[in-house]
Amino acid sequence: MQQTNVDRALAALEEQHADDPERASMLRLTRRFKSSWLELGQALAELKHLKTWERWGYDSFDTYAKTELKLRADTVEKLTGSYMFLHKRAPEVLQRDPLEAIPSYQAVDYLRRVEEKAAEDSSIPKETLVDVRKQILDEGVPVTKVARLYNDTLFPVSENDKRESNRKALKATATKLRDLLADSSAIPSGLASTVGGLLDELLAELSGDAKAA
Repeated sequence: MQQTNVDRALAALEEQHADDPERASMLRLTRRFKSSWLELGQALAELKHLKTWERWGYDSFDTYAKTELKLRADTVEKLTGSYMFLHKRAPEVLQRDPLEAIPSYQAVDYLRRVEEKAAEDSSIPKETLVDVRKQILDEGVPVTKVARLYNDTLFPVSENDKRESNRKALKATATKLRDLLADSSAIPSGLASTVGGLLDELLAELSGDAKAA
């Protein structure tokens, strides 16, 4: 597999800080985290708790993670949150053989949010919680499939929010298509002009919907 620019940068930093085993280890784990997120999640959680990043000259944990590890804040939050969730709520997963299937950190993060929501909302059926937990932790069902099955029950979206989401998606797609047509010679100019005009009408209508809302 071809090495990415980010991976090359992390590898260079790992070599640069080889004299600091803990720092180099964080960089190495970050490079491997797609296949070993549990290790990285644990290391990040411990590093955050101990504030080791201060010794490396950073003013915050988030700055360290973004600048040196090239990790987005939301990714770091999911990694650390998912690891701590398993540590507290499903420690048996952490004891599994490395060759066994481990749920992704995205799936564990979804389960964490589900259980937090259930703790606040007593109307969520207990059976639903059991099913979600089983599918994610035991059966390895992809989180996208679990979300499709249960989001309407667990995280309902109002009709207004759905309408606004659809409007934004349509507007983005129509704008991109209009811009592509303006620079393309793949279709006759007359047809491109006609379609472009219709897209302008659609975008005007969508903008009108936004103002009305």
